[in-house]
Amino acid sequence: MKIGFFGAGNMASAIVGGAVSSGNFRAEDISVYDIDIAKARLVSDEFSVCVSETPDSLIDFADAVVLAVKPNVFPSLLPSISKKLRENNSLVVSIAAGKTTDFIENLLGYEAPIIRIMPNINATVLEAMSAYCCSESVTDDQKEFVNKLCSSFGKVIPLSENYFPLFCSIAGCAPAYAYMFIDSLARSAVKNGMNKSMALEIAAQTVLGSAKKILESDEHPWELIDKVCSPGGTTIEGVVSLQKDGFESAVCNAVDAALQKDKKV
Repeated sequence: MKIGFFGAGNMASAIVGGAVSSGNFRAEDISVYDIDIAKARLVSDEFSVCVSETPDSLIDFADAVVLAVKPNVFPSLLPSISKKLRENNSLVVSIAAGKTTDFIENLLGYEAPIIRIMPNINATVLEAMSAYCCSESVTDDQKEFVNKLCSSFGKVIPLSENYFPLFCSIAGCAPAYAYMFIDSLARSAVKNGMNKSMALEIAAQTVLGSAKKILESDEHPWELIDKVCSPGGTTIEGVVSLQKDGFESAVCNAVDAALQKDKKV
């Protein structure tokens, strides 16, 4: 399938880069349109993909159209391209946060095949955690396509749309929490005499390895914690200190706060 991107921002660029570098899609089968044509050309120059100069030419080029624009653009964009999308029987793929398949279908004004995907910022390093859901008219081949696309820049799971707010509160927000944790580890090392760049490398690699260990192990995280905590050792002292300071509760509260905010948006 050929893919057309409305929008040439950071996430679109990350998805295009993953699609091409993975070998899952050919550069000549991807085109980008942006109201700022210079941005589209930057993506084209980096990944050797095509540039479409009008919305109609993008839709004519592509089998699947990816909506990679800000959600506040949808009410003006979607009605303006609805007729062309319907004529071409285009698959519509949205990466917009907070906009349901029903919302998109209402703006289009017809029962379109719509797939909503939610990647996270780690798509920029091909390690995203993504989820997708589909409208009723999406075919198995179209589901296979979106699996192939999302797998090119990380991992992907099908997910009921009613879980999307919770997914966004974890996968969408957690990179920021992880950055805070890594930075806190590094700053603590700096406080005790280590230079910041070395401390950041140590902290980031440690978190990366710990995440990989969980993904590749059948053990529960607390089993792994117990393995690291020697009786009377330094690690158990640190773990107890984190618990006393409400570390786990703080993380749960952050997820709840993000979820409540999502419901208000």
